[in-house]
Amino acid sequence: MTQFKRRGLFGLGAGAAAVLAAGGAITAGAAAAGEPAPAGTSGMTLRWWGNNSWEIRLPGGKTVLIDPWLTRYHTGTYSKAGADPETPISVDTALIDHYVDSGELRADHILVTHGHYDHLSDVPYLAEKTGATVLGTETHLNLLAALGAPEGQLALATGGEYLTFDGYTIRVLRSLHSATGARAQVPFPGTRPGFGGAKLPKPTVIRELVEGGTLAYLVSGGGASVLDFGGSNYVESELAGLRPDVVLLPAGGGKIHDYVARLLGAVGGPRFVLPTHWDDFDYPLTEPARDWGGLETLRAAVAKASPASEFVVVDHLDTFRP
Repeated sequence: MTQFKRRGLFGLGAGAAAVLAAGGAITAGAAAAGEPAPAGTSGMTLRWWGNNSWEIRLPGGKTVLIDPWLTRYHTGTYSKAGADPETPISVDTALIDHYVDSGELRADHILVTHGHYDHLSDVPYLAEKTGATVLGTETHLNLLAALGAPEGQLALATGGEYLTFDGYTIRVLRSLHSATGARAQVPFPGTRPGFGGAKLPKPTVIRELVEGGTLAYLVSGGGASVLDFGGSNYVESELAGLRPDVVLLPAGGGKIHDYVARLLGAVGGPRFVLPTHWDDFDYPLTEPARDWGGLETLRAAVAKASPASEFVVVDHLDTFRP
C-alpha cells in the first residue's frame, strides 16, 4: 500500500511505453498522474529533498536524514562540460534556518554516504543547527570537522555497524561510488585520514570534497525498512539476507554490470523502488525535479528485473509512506 503527496508522480507517457516495450509491468507507482493512491500502513514517512537527500520520519517524532543538501549551488554537473572543479562551496544558511526553525525539517541522525559536495556541503551547518549525530567514514568526518561541524556530534562508521536507537535501527553497509566515463572512474577520488588529529584546511571548492569511501544505510522503524545508496554502485555481498520494504535506487550505473538486476535480486525484489539522485540540481529545490536523463532508463530496468516491485517517483519536497 502506498501513500504519497502528488507533485511528482510521473505519468504513463513515453517512459511507460518504454517499460511496456521492454516487457515490464506498469505498477501502482507508475500510474497516470493524478490517480489517487491507497493509504500506506507503516509508521514511516519518507520525504525527498532532491538529489540523494531523504528525510525519514519515524514514530515518536524521531527523524533520520540521509545526505541532506538543500543549497543546490550551480556546478554544471549534468551539462556537457561537467562540473567545474573550482566551483566555490556555499551554504544557504537562511534557507536551512527557514526549514529548521519552522519545524519542517529536523534530525536526530544524519547519515553521510560519501564526501562529495552534493552530499556533504550542508551537513556541518545542519548538524550544528539540529544537534544531530552524524555518521560517516574517517574521511567524511575529517571534511565535516574542517567545514565547522561540531566534532562531539561526529560518529565514525566503517560498514558493518548495526545500531539500535529509540524506536529505530541503523545498519551501515560497505558500498561503492558510481563509476563514470570511458575509464569508469570515481569523480573527485581520495581519502583524508587521521580523524581526531590536526584539522584539515577548510575546503573551499568542490574538488576538495573527495569521495572518501562510500557507505549505504538500512534504516528500520515504524514497521518498515528503507535501504539507501548514495551512488549507482554497491557491494553485492553486503546485501545478502537483506529484505528492505523500500530501496532508494540512484539513476545511472551504466558502467556497472547488471546494475539494477543484481541489486534487486540480492535484496529479494523489494515491494517499492523509489528513484533517487535523478534530478539536475542546478535548478532550485522549490521547482519540480528535472530529469538529467537517467530516470526512464532506471524505470525500465526495474520493471524488467523486478516486475512485482512498485516504481514510485516522488517529486521535490513530497512524501511517501510505505
